[in-house]
Amino acid sequence: MLICLTASHRNASFDLLERLSIGAPTAASRLVTDSDVLDGAVVLATCNRFEAYLDIAGDDRDSAVSATVDAVATASDLVPAEVLDSVSVLGGGDVVQHLFAVSSGLESVVVGETEISGQVRRALEDARANGTTTSDLERLFQEAAHTSRGVKTRTRIGAAGRSLVRLGLELASSRITDWARTRVLLVGTGSYAATTIAALRDRGAANIQVFSPSGRAPWFAAKHDLVAASDLRTAIGSSDVVITCTSSEVPVVEPADLDDGRRRIVIDLGLPRNVDPDAADVDGVELLDLETISIHAPIAELNAESEARQMVDDAVSRFRAQALEQSTTPALVAFRKHVFDILDDEIDRAKRRDTDPESVEQTERALRHLVGVLLHRPSVRARELGRAGRGEEFVGALDALFGVRPEPEAELPSPVVPLAERTAPECPVSTDRTGEADAS
Repeated sequence: MLICLTASHRNASFDLLERLSIGAPTAASRLVTDSDVLDGAVVLATCNRFEAYLDIAGDDRDSAVSATVDAVATASDLVPAEVLDSVSVLGGGDVVQHLFAVSSGLESVVVGETEISGQVRRALEDARANGTTTSDLERLFQEAAHTSRGVKTRTRIGAAGRSLVRLGLELASSRITDWARTRVLLVGTGSYAATTIAALRDRGAANIQVFSPSGRAPWFAAKHDLVAASDLRTAIGSSDVVITCTSSEVPVVEPADLDDGRRRIVIDLGLPRNVDPDAADVDGVELLDLETISIHAPIAELNAESEARQMVDDAVSRFRAQALEQSTTPALVAFRKHVFDILDDEIDRAKRRDTDPESVEQTERALRHLVGVLLHRPSVRARELGRAGRGEEFVGALDALFGVRPEPEAELPSPVVPLAERTAPECPVSTDRTGEADAS
């Protein structure tokens, strides 16, 4: 049975989501190995949401929720009760509906944003690497990826959403008269920083410095034709706009770094925060962080969003119908094995009775044809009953008539499927924490 624990910018504080984005992924592998109630888990944690998709062993939903909350709270240095109060628990078809909508960008801060689909795929890859996927989770996430690609290519929902960096720059543009004369400092050198540079240049910004807490500024500056800054405070002092997007777990910009009396816009795209929140109290400083940016997220283009949601609904219906059909598959496989075992025995007896090879071949061909005809109707009926939610009737009938029961489903190793494409995560933070924010 699949359930989902979910918290997002809609029902949880950014502080809590920020803590979970760091700790929750590290708890994923222990969720399964240390718990008797979970067969599998896929954890997705970004600055805007926390999702734990769980495959429960049995039907003890409450124990699974408790074990998951305790694990992610401990890993994130949070009180379990605080996490429990901030998550919603979904079950049954709601899990499918929710993941398909999330991966299609319909639940993001900016509706239609495409970065989340890459984050969902990477969450599945991490689960594969940790050995925490199951066949049901694999099917769910692979179909979610297929749905999100369809929404992206067949609707204009992407036009309704813009990346967080572009939205942040748009908000800043209302205070900036000429980007070409604006002096910009970029703090960070990951691939999200490269996205920021492209967005700045689209607006005409030409005077851009870059500073790296990890010392990568010279290399990055040479690659992108920028000026490398060696001292952060000096670089801030000569800048009109400061944009931060590193994966540092502590603020890299303090209020004292900004306290020079200049009017300045600071855009903090980092998670955890790269700028101390108290910087907003410094005279002349206007701080735009992820929470502020999300408040100003634009209203989606209603027609595009409606079309996208209809596509998600259709995909959910197909997935549910397929899942119902597959519910009778183990029993049908067991029945076919039972029948073919009988067939093989009859063919062996025919070979022992008749020494004429041609006669034996004719008998075998006739018997196999007869078995194929006899199996056709039960196979069709099994799918029909499955789609109607009556799969248990088929299973019970086989047991009552033939004493045939489906064998327990063996958990197969998850296939390693190469990513079809890689996109930036929903927020500018990488889960590997080895350097600055990297979306690839």
